[in-house]
Amino acid sequence: MNIKIIVATHKKFWMPEDEAYLPIQVGAEGKVDLGYTPDNTGDNISYKNPNYCELTGLYWAWKNLNVDYVGLCHYRRYFGHEVFDNESIEEKKRHILAGSDYSKLLCEYDVLLPERMLLGRNFTVKKQYEECHNLNDLMTVMEILLKDWPSYINAFETILSKHSFYCFNMFAMRKKYFDQYCGWLFDVLFKLENRINIEHYDSYQKRVFGFLSERLFNVWLLKQNLSIKEMPIIFLENENQQKEGNVKRKLRHKMYNILNW
Repeated sequence: MNIKIIVATHKKFWMPEDEAYLPIQVGAEGKVDLGYTPDNTGDNISYKNPNYCELTGLYWAWKNLNVDYVGLCHYRRYFGHEVFDNESIEEKKRHILAGSDYSKLLCEYDVLLPERMLLGRNFTVKKQYEECHNLNDLMTVMEILLKDWPSYINAFETILSKHSFYCFNMFAMRKKYFDQYCGWLFDVLFKLENRINIEHYDSYQKRVFGFLSERLFNVWLLKQNLSIKEMPIIFLENENQQKEGNVKRKLRHKMYNILNW
């Protein structure tokens, strides 16, 4: 089983030594070479990274990898076996899935995904997006689907009404499914790019296509009706770093909402 799990990174960081993992420097265009496979070779959209986030690595894998199975993790987030909160970073690394784990699991399931993020009973996917980003962008996506992909509308509306979703754009699946997903996703996002104006967005909100892709991935998954295995996420940061990142994100969201009130 030929498997490649791309690890999206924009900086030098510890990487698994297992040959199933392929570190990809996302947004490599015009940047210092980190020594990883850059996403600005072959057919690529590396220059779009400020707006597309890890999707530039996803696009590169779609256009340039010849494998049977493909997946996406992040330099600090990996699929793994269950860990305990009091475990050290070094101990957590030993819980990360190996290539042999992927081979076994993907013989049993169509897609591996992170455990769902629960939003709470007062927040739907739509409400959460409205609180954190520009709802008009999400509604423009719906217009594109109505015109060009009408068979996805029911799935889109269903996902927006849910109180949980799969986030981080993390997955592992057969390449034929991956190709189908990317063909649909980038068609929608490239059309959206021509219809919205993000000039006034701050640098965080300009990552709009990355944010929207997380919701669209859930739409695509629901429409395909594939067999899914939810996996724990190994987060390679300590608790204080996680809390600091969460606070910064909340402050960005709050300031964006105030400025655009």
